[in-house]
Amino acid sequence: MDCWLELAPILTLIEEVHYMPGVILKTSETLESAIRRYKRACEKSGIFAEVRRREYYEKPTEARKRRFAAAVKRCRKRLMRDNPCFIAKTKTKRKH
Repeated sequence: MDCWLELAPILTLIEEVHYMPGVILKTSETLESAIRRYKRACEKSGIFAEVRRREYYEKPTEARKRRFAAAVKRCRKRLMRDNPCFIAKTKTKRKH
């Protein structure tokens, strides 16, 4: 047990701390609206995206491809925003 106590400062530097979102029921508030607020809070905190991402094992090459595709998408989006005359080239389908 002493080993974990020594590693605690290191683990806090490595891992991000996430708190579970909560909702306090307001007076005269319906349960449905409270559930809606809770779902919105979970979506904002990124819990659903994290669950979807960890649903299955992602190979390191797949993760690299996903990150690269996201970077390309961000770059194109930035180009479109900065230069409205820019027309992105569409991919042409190859004939097999």
